[in-house]
Amino acid sequence: MREPLSVRAAARVIVAATVFTVVVGGVLMRVFDKKEFPNIWVGMWWALQTATTVGYGDVVPKTVVGRLVGGTVMLEAVAFLAIITAVITSTFIERARRERGMSEWQDTERQLEARFDAVDARLDRLEALIRERADPRQTPAS
Repeated sequence: MREPLSVRAAARVIVAATVFTVVVGGVLMRVFDKKEFPNIWVGMWWALQTATTVGYGDVVPKTVVGRLVGGTVMLEAVAFLAIITAVITSTFIERARRERGMSEWQDTERQLEARFDAVDARLDRLEALIRERADPRQTPAS
């Protein structure tokens, strides 16, 4: 993650992680708690409710293994998605810091250029004065 993510790429990562959690959780519930989850779609519906912390309660695991899978889906979904969100947020902050830093640096560069231009103009005036005084035609006759 050397380069900060774009908003679109960040959204893709979050969506992909959520879809992965829902699909794997749904499949595992179908495999381990067939009585409560008669097909994979019911398992995925439950996993979606669980991963998003909605939890309607219309379908719940009854077996010990099903509840362990449920607890794992809850912990993984909340922790994993929170970590992904934190990483993505930090990349957005870093990008904003870099962009702000560049604009501040560019402002400083413009200010320095203006100062150099002013110094250059003063030097031109001094050189003109020196030439004027050094020109023998300008010196008073003795």
